[in-house]
Amino acid sequence: MNAVIFDMDGLLIDSEPFWTKAERMVFSSVGVDLSDSLCEKTASMTTREVTEFWYDRFPWKHKSIEAVENDVIDCVDELIKKDGRPMAGVRELLDDFHKRQYRIGLSTNSPFRLVASVMEKLDIGHYFQSISSSEHVESGKPDPAVYLSTLTKLQVDASNCIAFEDSVSGVLAAKSAGIKAVVVPPRHDFDNPKYDVADIKLRSLSEFNLNCLTMA
Repeated sequence: MNAVIFDMDGLLIDSEPFWTKAERMVFSSVGVDLSDSLCEKTASMTTREVTEFWYDRFPWKHKSIEAVENDVIDCVDELIKKDGRPMAGVRELLDDFHKRQYRIGLSTNSPFRLVASVMEKLDIGHYFQSISSSEHVESGKPDPAVYLSTLTKLQVDASNCIAFEDSVSGVLAAKSAGIKAVVVPPRHDFDNPKYDVADIKLRSLSEFNLNCLTMA
C-alpha cells in the first residue's frame, strides 16, 4: 500500500450542512421548497445532477438550470470560507500518511472551485499530489471515473491504494475502480447496513491506523 485517496464533503470538511442550507435557500428562490429530508435524497449527487433532479420534478421559469446551479455553488463557497471546519482526525491522518511518504489524492463530486476553497480554509492543500473533480470527468460517483482519474495522476495501481469515503455512492465508485474502501458514515446513520458494502467502517478518521488494513 503506497497511496490513499480521500473524498471531500462530509469526510475532510463538515460541509454537508452547508449544502443543505444553500440548496434550501437557492431552490426556494425559484419556488421549490425543500426540507432537510428532501435534500438528503440528493446528498451524493453532483451539483448539476441535484439541480436537474429538482427541475425535472418542479420546473421553474425565468432562470436557467446553470444559473441556479452556480447560485448553489456560490452559496456553499461563502459558507466554507466563513465557517468551514475539518472533520475529526483529518489533519493528523493526512500528516501521518505524508510522513510515511504515501501518495495522497482527492476524488470529489464537488466543483473544483470549492475544492480550492476547502484546501485554503483547512490549510491542507500541500498534502495532495493529485485532485480530481467530477466536473472534469464524464460522470460523477458512483461511476468510478473520478477515482480512475486520480489513480492515473498519482501513477499508482488500484491494488496499492485505499479510499476514504462517507457515502455509499463514493464507496461504490472506489470499489468499481478496484480500490478498497474505508467509510466514515454520518454519525446519525452509522448503524445503517447499507454501509457494509465498504471494506472497513469507522466512526471517525481518528479511529484509523494501518492495522485496520488487516481487517479489509
